[in-house]
Order: sequence, then C-alpha cells, then structure tokens
Amino acid sequence: MTFSSAAVAAMNDDALMDLVQQATLSYFWDYGHPVSGMARERDNDAFGYSPDNTVTTGGTGFGVMALIAGAERGFLPRDEVVERIGKITNFLETADRFHGVFPHFMNGQTGKVIPFGEKDDGGDLVETSFLMAGLLTARQWLIPTRPDLAARIDRLWRGVEWSHHLRADGALLWHWSPAHGFAINHAITGWNECLITHVLAAASPTHPIPVSTYHQSWAKGRDFLNGRNYGGVTLPLGPDYGGPLFFAHYSFLGLNPHGLSDTYADYFAQNTAHALVNRAHCLTNPGSFIGYGPDCWGLTASDTFDGYNAHSPTNDTGVITPTAALASFPYVPKEAMEALRGFMTAMDGRLFGARGFADAFSPGRNWVASSHLAIDQGPIVVMIENHRSALLWTLFMSAPEVQTGLTRLGFSSPRLDKVAVA
Repeated sequence: MTFSSAAVAAMNDDALMDLVQQATLSYFWDYGHPVSGMARERDNDAFGYSPDNTVTTGGTGFGVMALIAGAERGFLPRDEVVERIGKITNFLETADRFHGVFPHFMNGQTGKVIPFGEKDDGGDLVETSFLMAGLLTARQWLIPTRPDLAARIDRLWRGVEWSHHLRADGALLWHWSPAHGFAINHAITGWNECLITHVLAAASPTHPIPVSTYHQSWAKGRDFLNGRNYGGVTLPLGPDYGGPLFFAHYSFLGLNPHGLSDTYADYFAQNTAHALVNRAHCLTNPGSFIGYGPDCWGLTASDTFDGYNAHSPTNDTGVITPTAALASFPYVPKEAMEALRGFMTAMDGRLFGARGFADAFSPGRNWVASSHLAIDQGPIVVMIENHRSALLWTLFMSAPEVQTGLTRLGFSSPRLDKVAVA
C-alpha cells in the first residue's frame, strides 16, 4: 500500500486521518486473537513470545477503546464490535487473576499467565489499569444498549484488589507473584505512564488506596517534578527532556487532559510541552541522524534494529516511532499532521500497510520494523479520535468512579461533576 507525494498532498486532513485510523484498526479487528478476542502483543516472533497466542492485557485495553472509535466512526459494524467486547469479557472472567489483577501477558487460548520475567509471573497492576480504563470506557458505551454486558464488565472492575498492592510504607507496588510475592518491589512512583493506575486505584468502589499514596509516594518519586526550560518550553513534570512520549499518551487515552490540573501540573500544558520538547529535539538533531525533520519526528518506546528500546531525547539512536507523533494529535495537531503526511511516503512508502504504520524505522540505516505492537497501534487510533471528537475522553470521564477518584486526589476539571467524596 504505497502513496505518492502527489496523492498524499491531494488528500485533505480528514481523509488522511480516516485512512490511518481504519488501517490501524485492522491490528485489533482482523488480527485479534480468534479464541479470546484479546489483542495479540505483536505480529512477529521477536523476544521469544509467540505471535499466535501471546495476548496483552494493557494492549487489549487500548484496543477496546480503538474498536469503539471504529464502531462510532462507521469503520466497523457496531453489533460485531459489541460481540467482540463480549468475547473479551468471557475470556477475562475465567483467565488467570491474582487478587483480581491480571498478568502482563496471557495465553489467548487458555487464559494462563505467560511470565514477563523470572519473578513477573503474577499480577501486573499497571497493565491491569490500562485494561480497566478500556473496559470502563466500554461499560459506559454499553450501558444504554447492553446493560447485561456492562454489568459483567463492572464485576471485573470491582474485583481488582488495588489495595493488596500497597507496601507497608504506603507505596503502590507494580507486581505480585503467587510464587515470589512482592519480591520485585517496584513502586509505582515518579512521572511516567502510571497516572491512570493511581487514579483508578483511588477510584475503586471496593478496594481503594488512600489519598496519601498519591501525594507521598507517586508525587515524591524520582523524576517527578521538572520545571526546567527547553528552548523556550517549560516542562512541569518528568525526567530531563521529558522521557519517551508514551508518558503523554497511555494515561490520557481516557483521562481528558483539557483543563485537568492538580497541585503539581496542568496536564494539557504538561503533555503539550512534552510533545514540543520531543519534536524540537528531533529538529535540532544533535546526533545528526539522517531523515529527522518537521515531517519525521517522534521518540518513544518501540522495536528497534537491535531489540526494543525506550527512545527519548536522552536515549536517541536514530529510530523514529510513528505512534509518538500520531498519538500527540490532541496536543500538537499541526505538527502531528505534518508528521503523518511525511510518514505516508517515507522510506519509499514501506511504512504504511494493511495494519497501519510499521512500529518504527531508522532512515539512516534504511531499516523498517517488520512488526506492529498493540501498545503502539492502539494510541494512534484512540488519540486521533480524541482529537477529532473527544469520544473516548467523554465516555471514560463519564464514569462516576473516575470522577470520584480524581476528586479524591485533588484534581480539578471542567468535566468533573460535583460528586460526594467519602
């Protein structure tokens, strides 16, 4: 599927966004696991994970949101999308859970955990939060027409024991294993992709965490506050130069950052600054990498020519990842569209195919990834849709528990109703 520069130039912005969303949806719709309906982790056999049966918890949450966007935009048949969400729900009801928390990877046929690491063979609270964000979005979408399915999703959400992952000092821990307990001892702190984990943990109607965990652990972590100026752009939070751009995406597939603020930041300003700093680095191009420019920018975690890497301005190897710019449409729409148009014809047209853009590419090495990853494809569809219609933001933010969680943690937003907080 190749497009000439003239053909791309002739297409208006809406037509291009339609094309990209529809093709990228194929990863979840046509390549979804046939038994479970879940999103496969990737579509190649890198790192020893079977592309046939390894399904991803967080990537499925992203995929559920993407499928809803596809149904509402008329790209996918609504009834069949509802059926797919039902299949996913059926699978999750009997799949491995650990105090209600799902593992990072599962076998899409059996529901059994696939260890992510030596001691990471149990519940992954962060991946579960990405899944629950997608399922809560689906619940809100389904309540008017399929209250029965919405109720089953609600039971999965209520079953997550967020408070089980609390350490004695009040920190929230990422992993728990039935064999190793909390041996990994990885606290969910600092500015990264995990804001949504703390919001949902505070929002739980059954197993909530105390507010102090957010303020005394998450907000006290390494690389939380920044405040430095990068070429005229002040970055409120995060590591030097912002870190990989997925920090600005994963939590905000459902959380609407417009007007969302707390003691620490205005989150639309934070994410916009992060995208601008990331893009400015690519334009300045201190590593003198071939191909970087206004139509070729974006550093985030992805496959690379020698494995998998969390690319950022402080870890730049000459690899551009399309989801970085494309999932930033809500923050920098003009700059993201310039990148989208550039990606359509980059690398002699080898980037764009039946499942959307390849995961990553390196112009200087003439390398294009042979893979697509659920956690990269999902944000492209969802964030383009939020830019266009705010659909997923509207659905997720309508959940009463989300409003309660945000209010408990001290957030303000024009989209928060007045809710009673215990």
